[in-house]
Amino acid sequence: MEQQIIRSEQEDFSKSTPSLDEMYEESFRPFAERSVVEGEVVSIGKDNILVDIGYKSEGMVSTRELSTQELEDLKVGDRMLVFIEQKENHEGNLMLSKEKADKMKVWDELEKWYHDEVVIDSRVVSRIKGGMIVDIGVKAFLPGSQVNLHPVRDLDALIGKTFPMKIIKFNHQRGSIVVSRRIVLEEARAIKRQHTLASLEEGQFVDGIVKNITAYGAFIDLGGIDGLLHITDMSWGRVTHPAEICVVGDKINVKILKYDRENSRVSLGLKQRSEDPWIHMAEKYPVGCRHEGKVVSLADYGAFVELEPGIEGLVHVSEMSWTQEIRHPSKLLSVGSQIEVTVLHVDQAGRKISLGTKQTEPNPWDLIETKYSVGATISGKVKSLTDFGTFIGLEEGIDGLIHISDMSWTKHIRHPSEIFKKGAQTEAVVLKIDREKERLSLGYKQLTLNPWDEFIPTHYRVGSVSKGRISKITDFGIFVELEEGVEGLIHISEVDLEGSTKIEDLFAVGTAIEAKLIKVDTVERKIALSIRELRQDIEREQVETFNQTQQVDAEKSTSTIENTAISTTTEAGSNGETTP
Repeated sequence: MEQQIIRSEQEDFSKSTPSLDEMYEESFRPFAERSVVEGEVVSIGKDNILVDIGYKSEGMVSTRELSTQELEDLKVGDRMLVFIEQKENHEGNLMLSKEKADKMKVWDELEKWYHDEVVIDSRVVSRIKGGMIVDIGVKAFLPGSQVNLHPVRDLDALIGKTFPMKIIKFNHQRGSIVVSRRIVLEEARAIKRQHTLASLEEGQFVDGIVKNITAYGAFIDLGGIDGLLHITDMSWGRVTHPAEICVVGDKINVKILKYDRENSRVSLGLKQRSEDPWIHMAEKYPVGCRHEGKVVSLADYGAFVELEPGIEGLVHVSEMSWTQEIRHPSKLLSVGSQIEVTVLHVDQAGRKISLGTKQTEPNPWDLIETKYSVGATISGKVKSLTDFGTFIGLEEGIDGLIHISDMSWTKHIRHPSEIFKKGAQTEAVVLKIDREKERLSLGYKQLTLNPWDEFIPTHYRVGSVSKGRISKITDFGIFVELEEGVEGLIHISEVDLEGSTKIEDLFAVGTAIEAKLIKVDTVERKIALSIRELRQDIEREQVETFNQTQQVDAEKSTSTIENTAISTTTEAGSNGETTP
């Protein structure tokens, strides 16, 4: 029995205890190159650290792979992960690497994080083509499209900063890792968006961040959802561009004007944070009152003047000067200048104010009748010539018009340049003053007596023959200067052209001419002449003269015959003969 027990114990011992052969073979078990094992520090030298990796196998780790602090903290007996680079060197020692072992450990950990989608704090190291290099324990690539939710203009500004990221591509064999910050931001935004959507209500005021600016407004990040702040809802006043009100990145408090839950659209307002200044406009700016304002913009038709923030009025070009004709407001005003204006009209419903600058000064036309009276002779400078007359400048802003019909009593004036020259000084007579229409009518011919009143009617009588020189030739007739300042017209029907002959072929300006005066119109101040009737008169006279000559000759012949007969009778009587 005892022998059986002893035999049984020997069998159990032999099973649990390796044989000497097994122990010998195990001591020489080969280690695979490029694998990671754990060893024990046996000794620490100046250049190398001896590490026992088990089964009588020892290897060397270069001290250069450890930092100064790591070397100071390292002690004999410490455990260390090492990477087997080479089984044996020429000295028969295994070549080990702690640095590579650490990297292998990191890669294993990164692979686990990749599969578990763990967020990793990653430090941006440098910029390369297409993106950035980040440090997550090993170097990884951050594409430019994955840096942020929106394109980043200045990537260099991110260098040295740490951001949470996720691994989106992992390849251990190639040593390639691609990370993304955008995924982390999108996930955070989605969570924040759900919370924001659930809490938004129309009419409430919320804080947001200016995300983007366009020509028509600004997009505000309310927390995972963007709202549009339209340019018309930024200020009660004029806003040329949204950049005048906000800057990308600014924190801003806005009011939710409209919230479309189905389409997730939010309309925002900034000006609604304050009361509409137009509500009390009529009371604050009554018609006729004067105010100081700043010119904020100029247009072809006028200038916009800011009376206060949010309140602008228009000064039309017609309301800028009493006397000058303003073609563009830039002649009098400039953007940014302070001016005094008068309120002319307030349209509270249409949110419009009409202003004037000329109303801040007295209207010179209100005093025109005290300065000038009808019939008075004035003196001024010729400012401009037009087809219908000449404008004479009397004083600043006051011009008078000499109409072409009031330039000469007798001459037919085709253009004012025949009498006046621009810039020349001249006299005129005031004919009419229209203060309401701001017009002053002048006359030049009125400086002399009207020859049509007495001189012409008595000096030029119908039927008489007048002599003069041709002053003009037109399509409808010939103008003849009868004397200084007196002209008559020979209408083409009174020229008596022969066949298809043209006037220019028969007459020339400056040549002397005779014509019969056939009409004197003192009302229309016209003298009508006729060559045709003059020729007819001449021909008639010639015929009458011829007839008279023939009659005289006939009378002379009859008288001769009678005298001859009487003489014969007398002679016969004296001879005693009787005439039967």
